[in-house]
Amino acid sequence: MKNIYIISEIGINHNGDIDLAKKMIDLSKNAGANAVKFQKRDIDIVYSKEQLDKFRQSPWGTTEREQKQGLEFEQKEYEIIDDYCKKKKIEWFASAWDKNSINFLDQFNSQKQKVPSALIVDLDYLEVLAKKKKFTFISTGMSEIKNIEDAVNIFSKNNCPFELMHCISAYPFDDGIANLKMIPFLREKFNCNVGYSGHEKGGMAISIAAVALGATSLERHFTLDRTMYGSDQAASITPEGFENLVKGVKKVELALEGSLDKKILDLEIPVANKLRAHLKKK
Repeated sequence: MKNIYIISEIGINHNGDIDLAKKMIDLSKNAGANAVKFQKRDIDIVYSKEQLDKFRQSPWGTTEREQKQGLEFEQKEYEIIDDYCKKKKIEWFASAWDKNSINFLDQFNSQKQKVPSALIVDLDYLEVLAKKKKFTFISTGMSEIKNIEDAVNIFSKNNCPFELMHCISAYPFDDGIANLKMIPFLREKFNCNVGYSGHEKGGMAISIAAVALGATSLERHFTLDRTMYGSDQAASITPEGFENLVKGVKKVELALEGSLDKKILDLEIPVANKLRAHLKKK
């Protein structure tokens, strides 16, 4: 079995603090993540002026604009992230939420990119991203099969490598709507690898079950403390939880190794001799 690619989704849980982001990179690396992921937005494209002018109390001010700007990393911070991840020998990439951000991230030569669930319906955006030819995770939250088909067709047409990620876009969501059956379904329907981007409530069971069902990648939001400011914190897991998740995934990977050649194992022979000894008396 191919090793699961594990992504620590830092997103905007750094709250605009580069030192906090560096600490989260360290802890993600120590926990066993293959990559850390951030989110990049040009807020004047992603949000309307009307939205940005609205009142919103936050650590950075009293408007939506001040709140969004407070959470957003710019050139200086991403240069630090790029250098720091190289030093720590961990991959990093980011979800670009608009075309300007796609071009902004290009300068760092990250080998991977991601389509956020919100943008799987934006065909123009998908075309631009697919033309970059970088391995792309396509998140499928808030979508129907037709939306996924359109995305797959665009990335296939542009010869851009990709894998789908089953996702439920609620932060967090109850276990009963995880619908992990979509992992083997999407894999068979689109003949591609399928990962899992999880936002479930506390615990590791659903994420580990996704791996058992064949997920080839696993993304979970990462936080230092769920009580910190931010809309994603409640659907995130802490360093200890992330470390336990990685350990659980590694156990499942080992358990799924083997073959369909059913035979008595060498270590079973003495047990068989002991437990079947009475049968030889017949």
